[in-house]
Amino acid sequence: MAAIFESSRNTASGHIPQLAQGETVQNLIDQLSSTNMRRNLETFSIFNYRYYQLETGNQSAEWLLAQARSYLPPGSPVTVSIFPHVYRQSSIVATITGKTAKTIVVGAHQDSINGAAGRNGTTARAPGADDNGSGSMTTLEAFRVLIQHSAIANGSAQHTIEFHWYAAEEVGLLGSSNIFRAYAEEGRDIAAVLNQDMTGYTAGYTSHNMTPKFGVVTDRTDAYLTDFTRRIIGAYTVTDGSDTQCYYSCSDHNSVTRAGYSSAFIFEGEMHDVNDYPYAHSEQDTIEKVDFRHMIEHAKLVVGIVVELAFAVL
Repeated sequence: MAAIFESSRNTASGHIPQLAQGETVQNLIDQLSSTNMRRNLETFSIFNYRYYQLETGNQSAEWLLAQARSYLPPGSPVTVSIFPHVYRQSSIVATITGKTAKTIVVGAHQDSINGAAGRNGTTARAPGADDNGSGSMTTLEAFRVLIQHSAIANGSAQHTIEFHWYAAEEVGLLGSSNIFRAYAEEGRDIAAVLNQDMTGYTAGYTSHNMTPKFGVVTDRTDAYLTDFTRRIIGAYTVTDGSDTQCYYSCSDHNSVTRAGYSSAFIFEGEMHDVNDYPYAHSEQDTIEKVDFRHMIEHAKLVVGIVVELAFAVL
């Protein structure tokens, strides 16, 4: 499992490839739709409780599978399939095959939890609009737009692209751990993984008359990929990034790191600060708390990093 950009680490230009896909990225960014994201998130957050052991968690995964497949044109070589687990909720993996097996991944967890109800709260409500419906729908919208690009959809990109929606993150990163452990055992060449967990809350900033930021997570992530992600933020979004830390295994990027692959995690803001989300893991995590303008900024980031890396020499 080679680290990302290993061949370029000794170059005079630094440790990351040059950005070279600006026109393509901008054309795709222009096709992102906050209306589409809102419509999808409205449906996704209606599922009462997307818990990994509940039938509603299975149903929400089935809806996500069908929605991603609905974006595929007839005869598309792109595949969207389940990654089954021993529990009821499956992870979802979309694969856009490139010229090589080296793979760029964007992932987000799809499950939700009501912390007050505990693991046996089968009748509890956990809409999970921001945590992590926002990241799931950000990733879905980027997927929708990217497969409209003919060179990507027909396999002409240099590298393979995968989109992941993980089951059972809220109970210990189970889905992503299963996937990346399997990839490591298979010897899969995973060049980079971008995690999108919570992309929609900005009221902590705006209520203090502050401009929303991205939180660039620097612990349990790869420094080289994180540096590259900062460049993507600067080139393709209008949102500044600020370094932040989880201080624990807070999301699925840690499964990637533990498996020996390179991960980056861009959060909706700086952690442990004014924009900390007060409604996570509760029935109050509802869609009106979500800022779709910020979700679009995250989707721009996803499109930018996927296109730049998929066509780069790594």
